[in-house]
Amino acid sequence: MITSVFKKSTPLNYSLIIILMLLFFFIYQFQDLSWFGSAISIVEKVVLISVILASILVTNFITKKNGLSKDNTYVVFFYFLLFVFFPDSFSKSNIILANFFLLLALRRLISLQSLKSAKEKIFDASLWIIVASLFQFWCILFLVLVFISIIFHVAGDYRNWILPFIALLAVGTLFIAFALLFNIDILSYYQNRAHMDFSISYFAKSSQNWALSIYFTVALCFVFLMVTSLSKRPLLLHSSYKKVVAYFFIAILVYLVSPDKSNDLLVFTVAPLAIMATSQIEFVQQKITNELTFGALILCSLFVFFAQL
Repeated sequence: MITSVFKKSTPLNYSLIIILMLLFFFIYQFQDLSWFGSAISIVEKVVLISVILASILVTNFITKKNGLSKDNTYVVFFYFLLFVFFPDSFSKSNIILANFFLLLALRRLISLQSLKSAKEKIFDASLWIIVASLFQFWCILFLVLVFISIIFHVAGDYRNWILPFIALLAVGTLFIAFALLFNIDILSYYQNRAHMDFSISYFAKSSQNWALSIYFTVALCFVFLMVTSLSKRPLLLHSSYKKVVAYFFIAILVYLVSPDKSNDLLVFTVAPLAIMATSQIEFVQQKITNELTFGALILCSLFVFFAQL
């Protein structure tokens, strides 16, 4: 039944996902209504949910435009289900914004396969990643994905290897100018963000531990299925799927090294997991198996979300 509902790409399906995301967003926000008395806070909440919805649409665009999924709404549904594993992310504007810019970078890197405007795509992707790092410093590690993409497609031109550093210089110059204009202490800004901390001891309640355990179990299943079935997929899509898998593991690395560690940092893994989950559902083509997958994930998402409120 669930697979039948989302098997087609219709305005009704997209509207349903948007309504569900809005519902869960406001369920979380209504725990504390102090923000409701401030016009600035209301605007911030509106911007935040708008960026979240835009991230879903960008992920959907990436999969459709590059042939990573068929004409359905599985990816947006998976994105919603995986995102609500981390309800506290609904209040983490820095993570939400960083995630959005990383998806813009992924969009450019996946489309690099066409070899059209390769230099512009490399520069744009590098630029978006560096902008994301201004909100969450260790997102800078996603530049590795830029170099992986260069190796896959355009390694022969030495100029392509220089472009990420030019993007870094451009964003760095603008940030320094902005910091000087608004009297921001750059050293202090990065001092609290540019160090590593591998410890995982932030759990305030057991529900966060449950969320992490269940999410990693789900993630490992989809990643394992993707890696083991890659050879059976169309050769034309291999590099795109490899970039998606690499994106996931870089996101895990960002989570591991970040000093301000929390489950919310795993939001960076949601988009690649949604893409891999969608690909697996389409690849299996067994209705009972797919229904069980959706059903189990829905139950896990609901349980984890409401347990953390």
